[in-house]
Amino acid sequence: MTRPKRGLLERLQDGAVICAEGYLFELERRGYLQAGAYVPEAVLDHPDVVTVLHRDFLRAGSDVVEAFTYYGHREKLRLIGKEHLLEPLQKNALALAKDAASGVLGEPPLVAGNICNTNVWKPSDPAADREVRAMFEEQVAWAANAGVDYVIAETFAFYGEARLALDMILASGLPAVVTFALHQEDAFRDAVGIEEAVKRLEQAGATVVGLNCARGPRTMLPYLARIRGAVACPVAALPVPYRTTPDQLTFQSFRDPHYENLPGGRAFPTALDPFVCNGYEMGDFARQAAEMDIRYIGGCCGSGPHHIRAIAEALGRNPEASHYSPDMSKHYALGTDKSLKPFNQAYAPKL
Repeated sequence: MTRPKRGLLERLQDGAVICAEGYLFELERRGYLQAGAYVPEAVLDHPDVVTVLHRDFLRAGSDVVEAFTYYGHREKLRLIGKEHLLEPLQKNALALAKDAASGVLGEPPLVAGNICNTNVWKPSDPAADREVRAMFEEQVAWAANAGVDYVIAETFAFYGEARLALDMILASGLPAVVTFALHQEDAFRDAVGIEEAVKRLEQAGATVVGLNCARGPRTMLPYLARIRGAVACPVAALPVPYRTTPDQLTFQSFRDPHYENLPGGRAFPTALDPFVCNGYEMGDFARQAAEMDIRYIGGCCGSGPHHIRAIAEALGRNPEASHYSPDMSKHYALGTDKSLKPFNQAYAPKL
């Protein structure tokens, strides 16, 4: 039975909101998106595949369907010679998200629009500022016209670009979730400190502030504690599901000592497999974040439905996909079920 939909802030006041991101990497893994340019052409070329992924994330426990418009902005489409497809790409992505959210039993999921880093904005460049402002303005207008519940502005390495994105969202009257990608420095690329950046965004009217992408659970958590201590508003935590370390702080910085023939010597972005977090690690992250009173929790690039299910279960949820959660008691050799054959269980140490 469908229940009335609560808004983002109302849900956050009641508890955690789980948001599945990571569409770019998951669709690249499935063969529907090109690494490098990372343009979400799949919403036009393979809309059925995008719809399936939306629904997979919902089944896994996401409270949000995020329209797949990340990197679907004017600069990225210009890069691949398809700027003329900007409006249909945006509108189709929004329609797919809304369609996937419809018909869900229980409380309807939230539908979020999305804007992101443009790779155009830079400090003290009025021309770039005007260009990016125009890009955000048109994207937010399409999202607002589609009737989204809020807009996610994500993966900003510059405070100034994040603030510009927030201003465009607030002008539409929609709530804003604004998240930064923190690279290897202890501040953002325009030299604004982490605590100062989130304080300014909160004061300017952001509903949620926090971090997404770049860093995995281990190297994101210390900064989340700093953010939680700096603001009163809800905090977002959406790491990449990769085993970043103090020596390799971001997934872009990985070097693989077991395989030398990598393009440019980097595992990022097409050889990250050896560094992937398992679901238990993502569940541990979710519990630690919740203990810090971080309420907007999810996963970014590299996240699959199994990661989101692990997060949901760690937060005490029982999503639809939990029907198929592991039950190793029934494994033919490693299990404990009384009906299993003892000669297989005895062989387990030799597997």
